[in-house]
Amino acid sequence: MTTTASGAPPRTREAGLPWPALLALATAVFITSLTETLPAGVLPGMADSLDVGAGAAGQAVTVYAAGTALTAIPLAAATASVPRKPLLLGAMAVFLVANTLTALAPGYAVLLAARFLAGVAAGLAWAILAGYARRIAPAGSEGRAIAVAMTGIPVALSLGVPAGTLIGEQVGWRAAFGAVSLATLAVVGWIAVSVPAVGRPAAGGAGGDRPGLRRTLAVPGVAAVMVTVAVFVLGHTVVYAYVAPYLRHAGLGSVTDAVLLAFGVASLLSIWCVGRLVDRRPRALMVTGAALFTLATSALALTGAHPVVWVAAVLWGLGWGGAPTLLQTAAGRAASRHGAAAADTAQAVLVTLWNAAMALGGVVGGLLLDSSGAGAVAATAAVLGAVALLVVTGGRRHAFPGA
Repeated sequence: MTTTASGAPPRTREAGLPWPALLALATAVFITSLTETLPAGVLPGMADSLDVGAGAAGQAVTVYAAGTALTAIPLAAATASVPRKPLLLGAMAVFLVANTLTALAPGYAVLLAARFLAGVAAGLAWAILAGYARRIAPAGSEGRAIAVAMTGIPVALSLGVPAGTLIGEQVGWRAAFGAVSLATLAVVGWIAVSVPAVGRPAAGGAGGDRPGLRRTLAVPGVAAVMVTVAVFVLGHTVVYAYVAPYLRHAGLGSVTDAVLLAFGVASLLSIWCVGRLVDRRPRALMVTGAALFTLATSALALTGAHPVVWVAAVLWGLGWGGAPTLLQTAAGRAASRHGAAAADTAQAVLVTLWNAAMALGGVVGGLLLDSSGAGAVAATAAVLGAVALLVVTGGRRHAFPGA
């Protein structure tokens, strides 16, 4: 097979998507997304086994997000000259070791250290994955390729976490993490066999030098995309992290799993639609997604009437499911005007903001729930959704251009 100067396969508009490679990347996204939130589903067993309180056990989620948020940008910069395939395989191998150590952790301190290391490895992988999918896709199908790779996120939320929770309830939380380690081992082999090698990103900018963080954020449109990432993910996390208390407040606590399933199915439908249209209608999809999220959370803030809650859950899923694909695509397209290296830097910034917003969302949502009640949680999410909608609407020229 001939390759381009960067080591990537030649890209032609007539070629089909490299499905085995993209599905391998999607599985890596699934595993890292699942592992981040898995402790929430097995929290009681973890707390009892490690002889700590539920709040302390819950920090297993926080330190994972912190590991990702604190290291994604510096690691992406430090590894910018490393070919992508061995770097991705290395990141997933470290993730495998860290997750296995989590399953075998003899005590709380070791657990937190293992979770932090897993977050670091996942952050590096996340900084690579979207750009990797974009670079192995045929010309004109980059958005679809990212959509396939990002399918792992809603699948993890809608199916993976409940499955992990079931394993944890039946045979223990350690078995749930052990199952993730086995899946990770399988996906490392899959990536090794199916994903084509690509070289390091070509440097961009004047003189061919590698763009730094400030220069990447100065590229027109990049900063607006990052603001959208921060407020949209914060709004989603504020309400998603505390959806169970909200549903109990609304009298739907006994069907929380069913409501989340409706949200998950709608999310999968959303990412399917986005995958088909993202290369033709990226702006319309992003505006629609932000509007649906704002409408859904506004409805939840105004009333807890059961029919409204069910409809809002579906609208929320439709608005949110395709957001990871749309935001990663927008960041890559805006930054790539300054070269592939700038696009990779932008992805690292996105990963950092994403995880920082998730961590902050858990804190903000908890404070709101304790001080003002479940309605305030939904109302705050609606306000943040409206801010995201305003930024997207105003970013017509550079951040979210097109139809």
